[in-house]
Amino acid sequence: MVGQHHLGRQKKTKHHFSLLNDGVAFAAPFYEEKEKLMNLEQYATPATIEAIYKYYKDKRKNEHRPHLGGSQIGNDCSRALWYQFRHAWRPSFDGRMLRLFETGDREEDRIVSNLRAVGVTVWERDPETGKQVRFTECGGHFALSLDGVGLGFAESKKPHTLEFKTMSEKNFKAMKNLGCQKSKPVYWAQCQIGMHLAELDRCYFFCVNKNTDEIYGERIKLDKKEAKGLVEKANKIVFSDTPPSRLSEDASFWQCKWCSYWAICHGCKIPEVSCRTCSHVTPEQDGSWSCAKGKPVETCSEHLFIPQIMPKDLVVKDAADTFVEYEDLDTGEVIRNENNSQAIFDERMQ
Repeated sequence: MVGQHHLGRQKKTKHHFSLLNDGVAFAAPFYEEKEKLMNLEQYATPATIEAIYKYYKDKRKNEHRPHLGGSQIGNDCSRALWYQFRHAWRPSFDGRMLRLFETGDREEDRIVSNLRAVGVTVWERDPETGKQVRFTECGGHFALSLDGVGLGFAESKKPHTLEFKTMSEKNFKAMKNLGCQKSKPVYWAQCQIGMHLAELDRCYFFCVNKNTDEIYGERIKLDKKEAKGLVEKANKIVFSDTPPSRLSEDASFWQCKWCSYWAICHGCKIPEVSCRTCSHVTPEQDGSWSCAKGKPVETCSEHLFIPQIMPKDLVVKDAADTFVEYEDLDTGEVIRNENNSQAIFDERMQ
């Protein structure tokens, strides 16, 4: 045994020591420059990273969605949805976040490929448009695009609408523990609308853990009452001339604080000047928009803000068909909105 053990050892030779010495000699400059090595900033390329993020910002068409989106209809705050539909504010995303959105989009194609690999037939594109299958309600003012429709699942022979998401570790764990309806009610509502509009009664919801790549799947059943209620909710939002009530009058309420529209709902920011924030413009039942001035629906010099969307510190003092006068409660200044809202409120929009 002693002999076998001895044979298992490697004898150090001049060649070994030569390699060792060469290695030490090679590494010496690095040890001498230890302080520099610890400063990783000199080896990172922040300018390059910033250029990548800028690329995402530049290529994004920062346009408003023309319709009220079915993916958001489960939001507790109808006022936020009204702001979105009326193009009252344009949420801004940095390049890192836009790249993250792209990662989620790419995951959709991957899940489709995975499903086909295990024998599921998937229709993820409209053959006529080459885009996702899109359904509309409210004359076209309310719309939802499906991630796909699948047939041939191991659990069921029924066709299912498909919904794909990616999630953080925390949200993924909640999803596994509580299920879609309780952990992400907005996603559950999206699934309900998708089934309702596609006239199917099952949805296969998939989400992927961004950290571990684990997949969670849940088959969701159509709740007809809930789905119809969501369509009615969309209808009220679309055809309301004024914004719905705030979710809370407390500006520090947690759902309000994290809302993209906090600045115009609880803050002092002026909404964007667009046709949809103008008192003269109305959404029609056929999906179009009309202007009381008889003009094409595009932002013009006769824009007159809908008074109810103005900040709390601007109180209406007088109004007519062609103007609205506000008093600024902070300064006592009287501001007359009569044509050309952009010029009148330009300073406060900054």
